[in-house]
Amino acid sequence: MKKILLMLLIYSTVLVQAQEISNIKTLFDSLKTNPKTIAGEITMQKALAGKKIANGMLYPTFDLFGTYDYTTSPAGMLPIAPNELLSMVKDPTVAQPFSQNILRAGASISMPIFVKSIYTMAAKAKTMYKSAEQKKYIDLLKNEAMLVSLNANLKYLNQMIVALDKKKQSIEKTKEIVTIKVNNQRAPKSALLKINDALNQIALAKTGIELKKSEVLSMIQTLTGIYLNKEIEMTQVGTYKDSGLVALNPLRYKIDAERLAARAEKEKLLPMLVARGNYNHSMASAYNNEVGINKDYATIGLVLKVPLFQKSQYGKIKMANLEVASLENDLAQKELELSTQAKQLQINLEIINNQINLYNQSIKDKEGLLKVAKIAYDNDRMTIEDYLKYENDLVFEQSKYYKAEAEKWQTLMKLAVIFGNNIEEIVK
Repeated sequence: MKKILLMLLIYSTVLVQAQEISNIKTLFDSLKTNPKTIAGEITMQKALAGKKIANGMLYPTFDLFGTYDYTTSPAGMLPIAPNELLSMVKDPTVAQPFSQNILRAGASISMPIFVKSIYTMAAKAKTMYKSAEQKKYIDLLKNEAMLVSLNANLKYLNQMIVALDKKKQSIEKTKEIVTIKVNNQRAPKSALLKINDALNQIALAKTGIELKKSEVLSMIQTLTGIYLNKEIEMTQVGTYKDSGLVALNPLRYKIDAERLAARAEKEKLLPMLVARGNYNHSMASAYNNEVGINKDYATIGLVLKVPLFQKSQYGKIKMANLEVASLENDLAQKELELSTQAKQLQINLEIINNQINLYNQSIKDKEGLLKVAKIAYDNDRMTIEDYLKYENDLVFEQSKYYKAEAEKWQTLMKLAVIFGNNIEEIVK
């Protein structure tokens, strides 16, 4: 009993949730917490982390160290001036800073003064962040467009069910007349069988539509976490704006980043200037009299590194340039495809708008013809087959009208994504 109550509670909660949704914005808001959207945010954070890593290479690095060295002959604990060493040799009681066992502890610092490739890699990381940011925006637009298209498709399917229900009611009324005619031997029994078959075909068509509805509802729930039991009414409050192929901006930024990466590989062949510092505290027993010694010394300087020949680096430069060329070719191909698709969609949108007007008028005409057909059949001036043809023609024309309305939304959304338009300013 408890399980049944729990199931009823869950069902009623889902039902209330669906009833409370009155506009498409609610679905858009739910979409922003979808794992797909969060994945885009994570990609941005990864790009931002890469930027911080690149910038971090410009800062000094500090290290602590401790070592123990054993040598087969006494080694120096620190550099000693010749004059100081001579005075130590003359007086054996003075501990000389040489030993076979030396403990050392200290710290070191290193800082790039001029390493051109580091600055270029930092610029690359910044560009990759822009690419990730644009990709997140375009992916969100794609998902919003998918929601609008799915909702439009759901409306189309529900409208088809309503149309089939009206057809069923119309045929059932005609069935009453056919039954009377058959009983009065004014019509053959096959006429009643044909009517029953027409009703059965309606039931089969509705089950097929219900399966498609289930798929659409499942896709909406996957994107938003919300289960709908009917479509959300949508109103077009704007249209697409040709702002260029904004959908390709993520790829454009990625190409810019790869160009910077290729430049960085070349810059690794340039001279590098690095500042280095070292503090060293050494402890040992002097080799000449075993007296304990503790000595400190520090060094600081500049290191100039000039690459003369690095065969592997030339290979890396070539690979980086090939990667840029590959992406540029990919961009050229996608620009051609998207520009062609956009032109075709713009033409299609005009055609679909015209179709909607024509289908609307055609439906009115076929509704009138169906009324005439009903009267003709009732007066025995038309066969049952011809009458059913008018029923089928009306539903077929309605299906084309509803489908055209759904295709209009789908076409408009595709254009909005290509041009990077704000979908929330197009549909409410």
